[in-house]
Amino acid sequence: MSLKEINLLNDNSNSLVVDNFIGGNFVKCNKYLDSYNPSTGEVWAQIPDSGSNEVDEAVRHAKNAFPMWSHKTAAERAKFLIKIAESIEENIEILAAAESRDQGKPIALAKRMDIPRAALNFRAFAESICHHLNISNSIPEMGCMNYTVRKPVGIAALISPWNLPLYLLTFKIAPALASGNCVVCKPSEVTSVTAWMLCKLAKDVGLPDGVLNMVFGTGLNAGEALINHTDVNVISFTGSTNVGRHIGQVAAKSIKKVSLELGGKNAGIILDDADLSKVIPATINSCFLNQGEICLCTSRIFVQRPIFEEFVQRLVQETKNLKVGPPTEDVFMGPLVSQLHLEKVQSYIGIAREDGATIHCGETVDELSLGAPYKKGYFIRPTIITGLADSSACMQEEIFGPVVCVSPFDTEEEVIERVNNVKYGLCSAVWGQSGERLLRVAHKLHVGTVWINCWLIRSLDMPFGGMKESGIGREGTSHSLELYTEEKTICYKFQ
Repeated sequence: MSLKEINLLNDNSNSLVVDNFIGGNFVKCNKYLDSYNPSTGEVWAQIPDSGSNEVDEAVRHAKNAFPMWSHKTAAERAKFLIKIAESIEENIEILAAAESRDQGKPIALAKRMDIPRAALNFRAFAESICHHLNISNSIPEMGCMNYTVRKPVGIAALISPWNLPLYLLTFKIAPALASGNCVVCKPSEVTSVTAWMLCKLAKDVGLPDGVLNMVFGTGLNAGEALINHTDVNVISFTGSTNVGRHIGQVAAKSIKKVSLELGGKNAGIILDDADLSKVIPATINSCFLNQGEICLCTSRIFVQRPIFEEFVQRLVQETKNLKVGPPTEDVFMGPLVSQLHLEKVQSYIGIAREDGATIHCGETVDELSLGAPYKKGYFIRPTIITGLADSSACMQEEIFGPVVCVSPFDTEEEVIERVNNVKYGLCSAVWGQSGERLLRVAHKLHVGTVWINCWLIRSLDMPFGGMKESGIGREGTSHSLELYTEEKTICYKFQ
């Protein structure tokens, strides 16, 4: 079945059935899970409820394929990755429709961001792996030369989240395969459809059997079996800090290599000389893009007191104009990903009310009226809150939705201390005019990425990752090699 034969663009009464991809074949599972369309709250797909048997089979096929794949040259492997990138680009309409329907994001956003980035991931790592330089030096007095080589680690367990399904999964698959590893992937059971489609594309371009394996299911069953498997050599996980902490403990027992990209409580800092005509639209994006379901989204904004009132007034006014509705239409925000997540986000807004905050717009303030069949969808309006102490759960914990808390500050020293006073350290954005002041603030923030007068501009050649409880390790065209390869020094003494 080709992607074009899968009718995703029109509603129909039949559920899509997703199968595991093991050893180059699509394999049925004994049990399946319901996957819901966030716009309607109705089941639209059946996802395998895999366990240890399916994981064992996938790892076995990956292990069998590893000698063949790892012995190919980087250029040979890169050709396959380029073919996959081209196939993703050729199927952008179908993939974007699937991603939108499965996750809730506007289809226009999926076409503009998610699917192009998935293709870029394969293309960027295919190109960079062919230009990697090893290290060498000489010791003339000893008659020796040293040089390094990098070898693939082996079998990589790749576990990806539900917010940017294909975008983030391919950010793991591409460097792992480019480096010569074989992979077993466990996408989120909430958003599995585009991962399944990717397997079809990989098979169609001739990727050798067993190099890419996809096992669908829950973290408790499939995920747990995968991270504990004795033949898995490296684990890459993107998701919650609590799950990441558990994976780190499991990996430590058998000394597996591990990369953890975890939660964030990201802050925006608006200095008093910032140009609000540029800050407001960019900040709205940083708070509410993809329904606020991006690990890099801004959930706290600190505004220097002289411009605080104006900033809040303009931010609220523009946010009220954002259109929320079915993701197939011309909207800025679609629904949240699930009923459970909607309830979580709403609970934090309840906490804010209990803490005496002012809710300027959004949930509990502005009505959202949608017609059938969207009345049971997981929709929520973007919400702006002021008047919270830094100790509030809304200021300390990751909400991961379209909710932002805005607070005034007076001095640089104060805002730096307040921004850093959370357990997370993923990213921040700083806005202002004085380059000296902007850099001074940026250097003192305990985060992995600081954007100055911008947000979410990413170069894959730069390291990506967090500090503190936002994770361990860095990802990027060169930094991912640290995870997916072992570096060996060879010392050669001339006779």
